[in-house]
Amino acid sequence: MNHEKSKSHSHVEMGCEIETLLPQGEKLDTQRKTRKMRIALPKETTDSEHRIALTPQAVEMLVEQGHELLVERGAGAGASFSDELYSQAGAAISDSKTELYQAEVVIKVAPFTTYEIELLRGRQTILSAFNISSQKPDQIKSLMRKKVTAIGFEFVMHGENHPIVQAMSEIAGFASIMIASEYLSNYHGGKGILLGGVTGIMPADVVILGSGTASEYAARTAMGLGAAVKIFDTSLPGLRQLQLNLEQRIHTCLLNERTLVSALRQADVVIGALDPIDGPGFKVPSEMVAQMKAGSVIIDLSIDRGGCFETSRLTTHKDPVFTHGGVVHYCVPNIASRVARTASMALSDICSQLLGDLAVGASANVALKENSGLSHGLYLFNGILTQEHIGRAFGIKSQSFDLLRAGIGF
Repeated sequence: MNHEKSKSHSHVEMGCEIETLLPQGEKLDTQRKTRKMRIALPKETTDSEHRIALTPQAVEMLVEQGHELLVERGAGAGASFSDELYSQAGAAISDSKTELYQAEVVIKVAPFTTYEIELLRGRQTILSAFNISSQKPDQIKSLMRKKVTAIGFEFVMHGENHPIVQAMSEIAGFASIMIASEYLSNYHGGKGILLGGVTGIMPADVVILGSGTASEYAARTAMGLGAAVKIFDTSLPGLRQLQLNLEQRIHTCLLNERTLVSALRQADVVIGALDPIDGPGFKVPSEMVAQMKAGSVIIDLSIDRGGCFETSRLTTHKDPVFTHGGVVHYCVPNIASRVARTASMALSDICSQLLGDLAVGASANVALKENSGLSHGLYLFNGILTQEHIGRAFGIKSQSFDLLRAGIGF
């Protein structure tokens, strides 16, 4: 429907309400019932997680829609959002974790810890990152016993994209180069290399594994600083699309052992941003890492999904690096938390929409049925595991949500 055309008709001249101008599908949309939800926003307990899923502006919008918002005191401090701002937006500030975790919907950034799972009353809807590499089978089974419906940020889709992953990947890609630059400097015990070089001095060599959003933003940042960039991936269409997105010629190559090992030997920085779902979970062998120059830096952006290097292991913002074979490894899963306010604002735009979608219909079941992007983010439905790859990873039986929906008939 041409929106401008509909606006050109006067309601008085046409003698009709605006709904009569809408196609039938749009009429049905305007008539969809939404329910009011009690939504809790607890303070993160995970070490060095400073992001928050909803900004005060998003809270104000949700309150205006009729929802009740509970925010734990100090929850936004890490992202420089005060309790006063949340209170002014219409949220109730709570000091009681018990009260917060009893809410119909609980939303946070980091995966639910064992302690937080124990606080849940059960039969609720929870939203957070899942981060498979940080999960333990007992945590998933505890959530199953609580019969919660759980949505993982990294699984949610909009069209063909994963919007939260994409937003955080943009930030992580940009930040990865800035971090690498720090660890190449003498200040952090590096070799004293300037990433972009200067007149008459060769720039640093940056190798990027992957052709997705994080890789694109890492490449943009590295090239902007003057580094020499090479990009490897298992997907030729992916490399071609990245080339188009960057709007300039750049050294790209299909991932194979011979060319990769040669590039790694010369690299000062290697950014790992391969999606384990693509190219089937390739990891750089430890033998290749051993051939890298002493003092070179690896930033593993895929660590929350299993990692890109056999030598990688989870680290934290408080203790972000370790050295293996003379190569510095930075493997922090929540890298966007370094710029928590920017990351929170990006998260909030998407999370507020997810909550709005979740409120459509008489129950969460109805919302999940009607919204395929939302249901794609589901990994537990009333305590039943619905993501097959999680089931395989932890030896837990899973069932397709589509089959569950057909069987229940809602």
